[in-house]
Amino acid sequence: MLHQASFMEESDPVNGHIISTTIGGKNGEPKQTTISYVAERVVGTGSFGIVFQAKCLEAGETVAIKKVLQDRKYKNRELQLMRSMDHPNVISLRHFFYSTTRRDELFLNLVMEYVPETLYGVLRHYRSVNQRMPLIYVKLYTYQLFRGLAYIHTVPGVCHRDVKPQNVLVDPLTHQVKLCDFGSAKVLVCFYFEFYIHLEACAHPFFDELRDANTRLPNGRPLPSLFNFKQELAGASLEIIDKLIPDHVKGQP
Repeated sequence: MLHQASFMEESDPVNGHIISTTIGGKNGEPKQTTISYVAERVVGTGSFGIVFQAKCLEAGETVAIKKVLQDRKYKNRELQLMRSMDHPNVISLRHFFYSTTRRDELFLNLVMEYVPETLYGVLRHYRSVNQRMPLIYVKLYTYQLFRGLAYIHTVPGVCHRDVKPQNVLVDPLTHQVKLCDFGSAKVLVCFYFEFYIHLEACAHPFFDELRDANTRLPNGRPLPSLFNFKQELAGASLEIIDKLIPDHVKGQP
């Protein structure tokens, strides 16, 4: 997962710009592969830099690339945290590379999976058409947000510190939710506190409909994966685990 720097002028237009990176072999192997991305459009801007949608020319996969100006004296906390996380409700890091400008500025480029919508956009849509969000979506999005928070708090021990609708991604087809933007996040150093409150929230009767084997999305499609728990269940009580995993899922691999 890395990394040869590509040369990119900061003032270059994003649309249509091609970025080529060299990925090293796994486990120290010398094999290298060149991957090229064509930038398609900017999807986010801020004091951190920009996020743009791009397509991998070799695989045809659409990705999101977050380009952040680096201070050469410090390691990027967001990169370190993202490399430690792996969960269905957390945005995944594909790889990363560095780029420079003619003014010798260094940029970190985080290549992530692309999710086309945010919770902010979904809320704006329902407000624009003067409709309430269907309750099944409220349950789905809230449940998955709790799952993602439970995972980052208990496994890598991370506090996001900037949870807001703009940083909650939503797949409009599957309605899977993913936390993103860990630029403000920090590792939790504590002895103050149990973080199973989010797992307990997921077990609340409000979400029982999601545990019903017959529940479907309004379009008739099945719900996204909700019970493929990872290490976040370690240390949880048997009572909570029994509530979180419905009978029709128990015993499945």
